[in-house]
Amino acid sequence: MDHFPTNWGRPRNDAFDAYATYPIHQRPYNGPKDSFADGVQRTQQPIVTGTSVLAIKYKDGVMMAADNLASYGSLARFKDVQRLHQVGNYTVIGAGGDMSDFQYIQYILEELSIDEISAQDGHELGPVEIHEYMSQLMYARRSKMNPLWNSLLIGGFKDGKRFLSYVDLLGTTYSASTLATGYGAFIAQPLLRKAVEGREDVITEEEARKILEDSLRVLFYRDARSLNKFQIAAISSAGVSISDSMQLDTAWSFAENIRGYGAQTQ
Repeated sequence: MDHFPTNWGRPRNDAFDAYATYPIHQRPYNGPKDSFADGVQRTQQPIVTGTSVLAIKYKDGVMMAADNLASYGSLARFKDVQRLHQVGNYTVIGAGGDMSDFQYIQYILEELSIDEISAQDGHELGPVEIHEYMSQLMYARRSKMNPLWNSLLIGGFKDGKRFLSYVDLLGTTYSASTLATGYGAFIAQPLLRKAVEGREDVITEEEARKILEDSLRVLFYRDARSLNKFQIAAISSAGVSISDSMQLDTAWSFAENIRGYGAQTQ
């Protein structure tokens, strides 16, 4: 006899539940479990995302900039997210794309740093090693059809050498004296190239900061997923410095002269 009332069926009179079978409880199952019964789930698209990260080389090192916005679709949801992250004593990593995946990357890099310190072998991870590690990690995740939905800029300064390179969710990597992710790759990159290329060894820290701020201002005007609140990271022989959040000076008065804006129709 089956001693589980939930398997006996409902009484004929639905207004009276003589066997207390509602709500219907699941009969316990102690048989073998198939780990693939529910299917393997993968991230189909990024949910909470960050937009552009900008980076350039200058005379004394590398400078990076990113705003503090994480968007939930088209909603400007989180306005205090730090998208520039220091790794060790020589490296900063900046991320666009899915912020939860970036948090996972931060956790992975923290574990890597702890392992490196624990080894006590006199070696420290520099930007070249961090970039190589991230390129391998991103390509491995892509090959498993479960990518980390990020575009990363990795910049650093070690042993008197500047380093700046890019890696994305496919494991694609390249280096240049000016780099940008997201919408900045279309809007800011031409501005950065015009201002920096050929002058990497003469641009001062103040000039580099102004170049990045001007590019961020253009992105704020043009990119609907950007914000006028941002941070700048400088990596040089003096070490790593990530600024507090700053506000861009912006003006919208030029919009009055744009046809179709406001009450203007002609």
